[in-house]
Amino acid sequence: MQFIEPKKRLEKKADWRVSEHTKSTVKHYAEYTGYTEDEVVDMFLKNLLEDENFINWITQKRRNKRIVQQLALSEEA
Repeated sequence: MQFIEPKKRLEKKADWRVSEHTKSTVKHYAEYTGYTEDEVVDMFLKNLLEDENFINWITQKRRNKRIVQQLALSEEA
């Protein structure tokens, strides 16, 4: 039997302004997937860490240790 892992609850309220089109897209995608709108946005935005150019930019920044730690990246990324 596998036990259910608790969700990480380290979230903070974000105050972002997005278009009505984007809000509707997230709303309907959340309905489609069964996740909350917050969960959909969180999961989708984590995909930004798969952008190799973004990761390279971070690793090339001077004094990047805080960013690497915040984004849970290894120094070798």
